[in-house]
Amino acid sequence: MRAALLMLAVLVLVATGVTAAHAASPAVADDGAKVVQETWLDARTVDLKIDSPALGTTGMVRLIVPAGWAAQPSRTWPVLFLLHGCCEPVDYKSWDQFTDVKAFTANKDALVVMPTDGAAGMYTKWWNFGLSSKPDWDTFHTAEVRQIVERGYHGGTRRAIAGLSIGGYGAMAYAFQHKGMFGAAASYSGVPNTLYPGIPVWIIGILARAGIFNYLNLWGDSFGMQPIWSSHNPYDHIQDLRGTALYLSCGNGQTGPLDPPGQSDVLEPSALLSSQSFTDRLRSAGIPATVDYYGPGTHSWPYWQRALHQSWPVLAGGLGLPA
Repeated sequence: MRAALLMLAVLVLVATGVTAAHAASPAVADDGAKVVQETWLDARTVDLKIDSPALGTTGMVRLIVPAGWAAQPSRTWPVLFLLHGCCEPVDYKSWDQFTDVKAFTANKDALVVMPTDGAAGMYTKWWNFGLSSKPDWDTFHTAEVRQIVERGYHGGTRRAIAGLSIGGYGAMAYAFQHKGMFGAAASYSGVPNTLYPGIPVWIIGILARAGIFNYLNLWGDSFGMQPIWSSHNPYDHIQDLRGTALYLSCGNGQTGPLDPPGQSDVLEPSALLSSQSFTDRLRSAGIPATVDYYGPGTHSWPYWQRALHQSWPVLAGGLGLPA
């Protein structure tokens, strides 16, 4: 009843061009995380501000609800997490702003969850020399946000996860660190082998680009603290991905069919090497994965939108939905 009345109010306000801000959902996560502001942007899109003990501050999440969400308040829906990359000014809004995800999922019975990872949270609990566990992006995403979506927004227990760049790393990391939580995981231009030669420097560069210069706070030094790096590295834990439907895609950084003429970058070739080492290891272990190393193409949104479309059969299988 709450959902139906709420959505009726949203439809009225959207029709008049007014954004609707409502009282927070009563849903509370196990550690006390709760929604302190709920803002409906249209009939299918709501932004949540969550007071997060794991972060020590508030964190934002955008949800895109299924078309039938308001009309079926007693139904639960499979949940697709979409993770953004580094240094994106629009942060948690990026998938919605730069791709057709809302239109693409209009006829799909999935609840789409797009959480913040800060400028470059790396989808992990930061080490901070053992002095502090904040920010703990892992707990924020896989416990606090997940539980609030399930308890307050009709999320079900069939889940899939996909991400781009460091979000691609996050998708594979969460899938192995929380074995069985996600039925499918997809990495688009990601770095699923964080210890591949040159990738630690790549990650340091990502953090610096986000204004984070004490990279040791993340997992320490990749040589002296290699066990910590390894504990977060999907490449070193492929057996924990057995049984999860996997999809990986990447270009080679050269000008591709979706780029302006003369476009190229240095991020995509590194992501490709990391991804190839990862899928080579999956193959040697007999762990199946759908792989698309498509050649020319840059580290950019047109390719990630295409990858979402092309990976949908894999993600849909994890969600228990038709391809």
